[in-house]
Amino acid sequence: MKKTIVAIASVFLCAGAVLADGNAFTPLDFNDTGYNTSSSSYSTPATSTATGSVETSAVGNPNMQNAILQLDNAQVDIRTELMNAKTRYTEVDSQYKVVKEERKQLKKQVKKIEKRIKNIDSTKEKIRKNM
Repeated sequence: MKKTIVAIASVFLCAGAVLADGNAFTPLDFNDTGYNTSSSSYSTPATSTATGSVETSAVGNPNMQNAILQLDNAQVDIRTELMNAKTRYTEVDSQYKVVKEERKQLKKQVKKIEKRIKNIDSTKEKIRKNM
């Protein structure tokens, strides 16, 4: 059973490799689907007059290029928005820490005052008992 599964899997792998071999690479420029198949440029490379200039046309479909540029711009905008949010968060966080510390100090002060009032009340009660 294992041998048949291995044999079938190897046949599928080989068949997949054979089928994939016939597929040509698809460039980003979908409008230009012609491939250079002339053998004359390969047979006489010494006589070619290529000056090494770079083709100035954009590679790829203009709609795809435009979409990529829009995504890049959106990403820049979102990063800017993130920086603004982080800055605002830092400001609010520092304010929160200041308020939290102030609250803590006020709570201690309230407890201290309540303790003093309680001490005064207990002292008054002791004095009344002694009279």
